[in-house]
Amino acid sequence: MNLPNSITMTRIVMIPLFLWILSPHFPWQGPGGAQEIVASALFVLASITDGLDGYLARKHGLITTMGMLLDPLADKIMVAAALIALVAYNPQVVKVWIVVVIIGREFLISGLRSIASSEGFTITASELGKLKTVTQIVSVVSAILAHRWDHWQIGIVEIPVYWIAVAAIYFTVLVSIISAVDYFIGFWRKIDHASNGRRKSAVLSRGKSVRIT
Repeated sequence: MNLPNSITMTRIVMIPLFLWILSPHFPWQGPGGAQEIVASALFVLASITDGLDGYLARKHGLITTMGMLLDPLADKIMVAAALIALVAYNPQVVKVWIVVVIIGREFLISGLRSIASSEGFTITASELGKLKTVTQIVSVVSAILAHRWDHWQIGIVEIPVYWIAVAAIYFTVLVSIISAVDYFIGFWRKIDHASNGRRKSAVLSRGKSVRIT
């Protein structure tokens, strides 16, 4: 197993550890916020490995079939696990319907990518897709921190942790929906172009057969 795939596997291993930290069985719970800080740090670390494994695979030519399968799978499991856990951990910020929309979007895109692959083309991630990934990280981390703190007071500066979490999670929903629509439009154009190409090829083939006869 090469280095990028090892990093991806490490991210998958982090998922049950992350869920355990957010569970009532985590030993370091209390007003100090150790549970929230450790969970946030682990999720940020896992998110960093998401970009690192892809970068190393591209830079050193280590792209493999296993990596192409495991990398998006690890991303989706990580985000889905975090959001589902947060429904119980901080239901004031993360509502059930929000999780359904975000995870449903991931299922939709995965299905479209499978169809695109079977048709012989790919649809690259747009800037909206990249923005969606960033907003998911911010929303998950801020929702974890908002479980313990309503705001942070740093000198004369007050950081509204709770309202940042609320804004981030709703913005994530908005970006997820818009990016899904954008991806679907790109997919539809490609599939329509591929269908037109096949119809033209079929017409040309029939025309040649008639002339030969």
